[in-house]
Amino acid sequence: MGLKLPEILLIFAALLLLFGGSRLPQLGSSLGSALRNFKRGFSSDEEKDDAGDKKTGTLSASTTVDKDVAAKSPSSHA
Repeated sequence: MGLKLPEILLIFAALLLLFGGSRLPQLGSSLGSALRNFKRGFSSDEEKDDAGDKKTGTLSASTTVDKDVAAKSPSSHA
């Protein structure tokens, strides 16, 4: 009894209205990386033994959060 096409379209339309077309790819990418990190956190003990071999995560420079915060914050701080 999974989601059918009308329900999926309704969810997609709501996401499109909430986040806009330009933010949906960023949202999907962030969600995917969050799920990968969550699964990696619950991985087997073998990967915990090889802690030196793990790749570290990096923040994406393409996000506009810093620009949005800088635009909304006051220009002078005391």
